[in-house]
Order: sequence, then C-alpha cells, then structure tokens
Amino acid sequence: MRPRLYPSDTTDAEWALLEPLLPTPAWQTDTGGAPEKHPRREIVDAIRYVVDTGCKWRALPSDYPPWRTVWGFMARWTAAGVIGQIRDDLRGRIRRDMGKGPRAVATVIDSQSVKAAETVGKASRGYDAAKRINGRKRHIVVDTRGLPLLVMVTPADMTDRDAAKEVLFRLRLMHPEITIIWADSAYAGQLVTWAKKYLRLTIKTVSRPKDATGFVVLPRRWVVERTLAWLMHARRHARDYERLVQHSEALITWAAITLMTRRITRGRESRTTRSASVAVLPQAA
Repeated sequence: MRPRLYPSDTTDAEWALLEPLLPTPAWQTDTGGAPEKHPRREIVDAIRYVVDTGCKWRALPSDYPPWRTVWGFMARWTAAGVIGQIRDDLRGRIRRDMGKGPRAVATVIDSQSVKAAETVGKASRGYDAAKRINGRKRHIVVDTRGLPLLVMVTPADMTDRDAAKEVLFRLRLMHPEITIIWADSAYAGQLVTWAKKYLRLTIKTVSRPKDATGFVVLPRRWVVERTLAWLMHARRHARDYERLVQHSEALITWAAITLMTRRITRGRESRTTRSASVAVLPQAA
C-alpha cells in the first residue's frame, strides 16, 4: 500500500466506512475472475484526488494506479449505481447520529449554472442567459440538513421548471417517502400543480422579501445553497470538464461522499493518518 501523502487520501477510519460499501471483487464471487492488480483503497484515493484538486485524469501522480484503471473503476461504479448507494448509506448514518430517521420526508431543491470546458460537447451544454454562463446546470436535492439525495446535470439553457419534472420524477422513484420540497420562485406555477397531481409532492416556494436589499438569508433555501458551497470546495467542480453528464453527476456525488465520511469520522482518525491540511465539513445547523 502506498503511504497517505495527499489531503484527499482516505484515513483508516474513512476507509473502514467505505470498503464494505463497494462491490465485492469478481474473483471473490462464484463467477470468479483474476484478482485485481491495484488495491481498492488506492482507486478510491485517486478518484478523490481528481475531485479535490481538479487535475486531468492523465495528470494523476505516478504513485496512484494508472489513470485508465482509475477512470474505468469510476465509470463502472457509476453505471452500476454504486456511487448513489454509498451516498444514501452515509446520509442515513449521519441522520441516525443526529437522532433523526434515516430517510428524509422534507427536502430542498436548487440549481447552479457553471461554465463548461472545451471537453463538453455541444449536445450537453447551453447558454444560461440569466447568469450569462455557457455550460451546464447542476440540479441538486438535499434534506433539511443539507445532505444530498440526488444530483442531475443538464445543459445550462434548460429552465429550472423543465428540469424539475425529471428531477422530481427520479426523486419520487428513489425516495417514495418524501412529501414536501422547498424551492425558490423559479419552481412556482404549473410545476406545483403537476407535482401534486402526478407525484403527490408538495412544492412550497420561498420568495425573497420585496423590501430586502443586499444579501438575505432565506428560510429553507439557505440549506441547499450552503451545500452547493460545500461541493465547490472541490476544485473539479469550479467548471464542468466531463464529456458525459452521468460522470459529472458521479464526481459531484464523490465530493458529497468525501464530506460525509469526514463528518462521520471526525475525531476518530489517528494523528498518523490525518494530514493537518485536510479540510473538514462545517457543522450543520
């Protein structure tokens, strides 16, 4: 095993959380197969390094496994739904530690437009006239503590109302227990009626006070805005570089996974496995 050299590397406590959540290696199953050449922990550390530093896949440091191997694991785990399962398991653990049920019934939704690099094709990018951004839009749903439930990436020219139909449909399939969604005024109008009729979801909008000037902390909405700020600590997300939207969604989810493992293991890491420069997730309100 390579030594822990970078702030993004997993600690022993984090790896103890993540390892059981990863798929069983093929050579350990009945179907059989050749043993994996590189330890799973090094694969996970390499993915987290890309997300945290924003480097190119081809620019992975030489002490990590080859970039094609790392990218291949990321793509396969994404296609198999492994990343989402890890996110949901960690979110449930945090909620239980906070004295809440593992499943949220109230959520908050918002979107964020970001510029896209030249690696993003024309078919999956657009121009957000309101934000003056040519790129993609990230739609995120979180619980009332800011823990992510779902991420969907679309071209930036897709309106929040249009994208919300697909987001809420996926949300209903994945989390049938949810009943209320808090949102800003961009989600008002016919979407509220549509969600109530077809998905049995109640959308409650929170508008900015008419007489407000400057920055104002809005009830409920600040939670998802804070989560977006947390995710932007990972430099990979300052711009969208992924050719496929599903890989963009996966790397955003990896940033959320890192935040959650750091929260769960805070105080459990030994001094020998934790770098002094590792950032921790701010305490949720």
